[in-house]
Amino acid sequence: MIERPQERVFVTGATGVVGRAVCDGLVDRGIEVVALSRRGRSERPGVCFVQGNVSEPGPWQEALEGTSGVVHLAGEPIAASRWNGRVKKKIRSSRIEGTRNLVNALKRLSSPPQALVCASAAGFYGPRGEELLEETSLPGDDFLARLCVDWEAEAQRAQGPKTRVVSLRFGMILSLQGGALPRMLPIFRSGLGGPLGPSGRFTPWIHEEDAAGLALAALGQQSPSWQGPVNAVAPEMLRMGEWARTLGGVLGRPARLPVPEWALRLILGEAAIAVVPGQRLVPRAAEERQYVYAHPELKDALRSLLPLGS
Repeated sequence: MIERPQERVFVTGATGVVGRAVCDGLVDRGIEVVALSRRGRSERPGVCFVQGNVSEPGPWQEALEGTSGVVHLAGEPIAASRWNGRVKKKIRSSRIEGTRNLVNALKRLSSPPQALVCASAAGFYGPRGEELLEETSLPGDDFLARLCVDWEAEAQRAQGPKTRVVSLRFGMILSLQGGALPRMLPIFRSGLGGPLGPSGRFTPWIHEEDAAGLALAALGQQSPSWQGPVNAVAPEMLRMGEWARTLGGVLGRPARLPVPEWALRLILGEAAIAVVPGQRLVPRAAEERQYVYAHPELKDALRSLLPLGS
């Protein structure tokens, strides 16, 4: 009997919140992971780390040969600090140049992968108030929206007869390992929590398990219908006031002290738009492809991360 070679998938951002879960999910499926890391890391079962920076061409690009799929999640944090010219340039370069280097390498392969699943963000749409936003909706015109448009365009260059491209427009990813939630918890646990900015604005979100789940679903060999943009958000659409009350309720604390938008802008400047997006997103593509959410409702999602008494 001829032994089939083990399937291999290349993952960038493999040590991040979603990246770690994607790697674990692939290994559980018997798929070998080639993980790109800026620093050399110890091997772990099923995962081979390759040292390199996706923002710079280098020997890491050779590790793409023989892979059946690529999950591209690398990029500088968007709302980790106040934006200025230097920070914006770093955020943009990490996504545009990184994706360009990755796609350039893919286009040189003798046998390109079947799928490139690339991160994007709900910021694609910009603040839109009450408008229902599906994947076919037009983009916004602020810094984040223009970034996402260009980011997705770079990824789309990999589209071809043998390779399909999926862009996951992530909302706020709920995790204790990173992102906004760990920074919010001390305030809410002290009883001083409340809505961030206007309480009536919609706040798209997704549990880390579903963020990885959507990436894995889009990557699958049996998933040719997964193509183009995907709103990577939970189906439950909540306004910020209800969002904050739900978090307070799970923690057993009041959540009545709002943080005015002017205060957020004072602290974060233009980056405040990433915290208070005001986007009413519908995960239409995921629903049409019958993706089953592990955590479709915020209360359940938060309880899974914050057991009673935590």
